Amino acid sequence: MAISADPANASAFEKNHDHGRCIHNAMERALRLCKQNGARLTPVRQRVLELIWQSHRPLGAYQLLEQLSKEGFNSAPPTVYRALEFLLEQGLAHRITSLNAFIGCSHPGCRHQGYFLICRSCGSAEELPSESLAESLRQQVSQRGFLVESETVELSGLCPDCREQESH
Repeated sequence: MAISADPANASAFEKNHDHGRCIHNAMERALRLCKQNGARLTPVRQRVLELIWQSHRPLGAYQLLEQLSKEGFNSAPPTVYRALEFLLEQGLAHRITSLNAFIGCSHPGCRHQGYFLICRSCGSAEELPSESLAESLRQQVSQRGFLVESETVELSGLCPDCREQESH
């Protein structure tokens, strides 16, 4: 199944990225998907999802916990971990393994692996939709008879803004 980019969610690395619209669209998709799946997006789960969409910087569980505590939510680590587990199960978030952090899924409801571009300077990250990469990996794996149990593709480098800043 091909994953198409949502024009309402321009690349997080683009200068004209409408972040407010990005968050709004992500929350609407999450509410729709949860309703479709008969899953409950509780206030804590919703707030955790909003926080991981608040910037395009992957957030760790303890960063989320700190923010939730400031806002008066239950400040116990299991609260955040349960919310994150729910978001991962529903396909609303991805775990970025190398950072032990989480980012919102830009294509919830579409079964896919997350491929990520991660800026080593500003910390921004973006999910890279790539059905052709996924297909190529499936073929390579199949030819070798290998059973994949987990898959993470993370590309680290510089986003356009940071590249521009470093060149000056």
